[in-house]
Formats: sequence, structure tokens, C-alpha cells
Amino acid sequence: MRLPPLNAIRAFEAVCRHGSILKAAEELNVVRGAVRQQIATLENHVGRKLFARDGRKLVPTVQASAFAAAAGAAFDILQRAALELESTVPGRIRLGVPSAFAVWWLMPRVADMQASLGDMSVDIVPMTVVEPLQMHPELDAVIMGGEYRPAAGITALRFMEDEFGPVATPALAATLSGGPTGMGALTMLASRSVPKLWDEWFAESGTPPVVFSRVQEFEDLLLALAAARSGLGIALAPRASIEDDLKRGDLVAPYGFISRPSGYSLCCRTPDAKRPTFAALSGWLLSCGMPA
Repeated sequence: MRLPPLNAIRAFEAVCRHGSILKAAEELNVVRGAVRQQIATLENHVGRKLFARDGRKLVPTVQASAFAAAAGAAFDILQRAALELESTVPGRIRLGVPSAFAVWWLMPRVADMQASLGDMSVDIVPMTVVEPLQMHPELDAVIMGGEYRPAAGITALRFMEDEFGPVATPALAATLSGGPTGMGALTMLASRSVPKLWDEWFAESGTPPVVFSRVQEFEDLLLALAAARSGLGIALAPRASIEDDLKRGDLVAPYGFISRPSGYSLCCRTPDAKRPTFAALSGWLLSCGMPA
């Protein structure tokens, strides 16, 4: 049997991982119709349907799941081989970074980073939804937040502890009274990328949950924080992502911050951890990391 078209396999594997044609299209940087066409091409090639629908999610059949796993492993091998082929360009790292962390913490320091690293090149890839490195063979390293436990073959360096708490503009914070319950009069700004962040703060701070007058959701934390900076409401923010806003007075934390049993880690494949480029990047991150 001849192999199916490579583009069809790539689209199929992406849909299986995401359970969504839209998210697969975003990953592949194509329109949804192109992904649907590739799925149809593959189904015509193998002579069977590959997905069933469960609500809004596409669920692969048992046979399709097995093929998707094999395809993913094959793409990973090809990607790593391609990266090794490109290694004739020394000192380059493709680094996946949470979007909010990239914009509010890393980018203001990128000139210092480049000065420290010299000829080494870091391609910063913002990630709306941060996924482990083993799911992204196209990346050399990923910055993971939270209580991350590295998988086999992955080395993780914790370079920064973190705190989190509610933040708002000084003008909006001035309207608060009566402790955290006063937040109920404001709009709660939430992020779909970290949907339980508010629940975690209530639980970890020992604060009774607040019923907000209004809740507005954003696709990622970056947008929720931008909304907070514009005075739209109050957001729950990791301190690392808004430290510079606090120093400038653009945002305030009316109830302070609490330490999290988590932080930020630089994750790379274990064989790469010994490369000078990763040692240099790790050293710079450690020098900039904030204490808890």
C-alpha cells in the first residue's frame, strides 16, 4: 500500500492532538477548509472514517488513534533530524514561552539577554497554551510555569519562584473596601488558558470565594492582563508577568501576593542540556530570576 500524502497525515495528526479543526489550522497556519480537505483526502485514501464527533470535539477512532500516535512519533523523529541537520548554524535556540510571560517579563529584558549571550540567537515563540516540550518537536526548549514535573528525557531547571494575586489599576483599586469581598463590585477578568487560576487563589490564600458582578473571559492571560491595565476590571496575575507594571504604578495588588508551590522552569531535551548555548541561557535566566 502506498503511503498517504504527507500533508494529509500532518493535518490529521494535528486534529487528533487538538480535537479541533480550528486549532489544528492555527497550528499549521492554514484555513480550516484546508484542514478539512486534507482529512477528506486521508479518509478517501484509507477508505474509512477517521473521526466521530463528541459534542464540539472530534474524537479519532481506535485505529485512527493508533495511526496518529505513530505519525506523531515519526514527525518527532523527522523534526529532530532536521534540527540536527541545521546545527551547522551554531548557537540558535527556538524557545517556547507563555505569551504573558514573554510580553510582560522576557521582552523588556531581551536586550540585556542578547548582550549577555553574545552571538547566541534565541528565537522566542509565544505560546497561548503552554504544552510540554515533548509535544513540540519544532522547539528546542520551553519555559513552563506551575508545578511542572519533567517527563523522561527532559531536563528542567527552575530559575524563578513566583507569587500571584489580584491586580487592578490604582484608580479601580481605590474603589475597593471591606477586604477581598469588595472585589464583587468589579468585573472579574479571567483567562481560558488558565481557567482555574482564580479558584486556586481563593483556595491557597484562604479567601472565601467572591461572587463578582460580572465575569469577562479572554482567550489567554496576556489579554486578561491587558484588560486589567486598561481599567476594565480585576485580574489574577502571576507576579513575574506584571512586576514591571507594579514598579511603574500601572497596576497595584490591593491584597498583596501569596507564594505559589510553583514557579518557572527552562525545559530542554536532556542531551541538549550540556550544550554551551543552553548553559548560557540557563545562567542568564538564573541571574534574572526573582526570589519568592
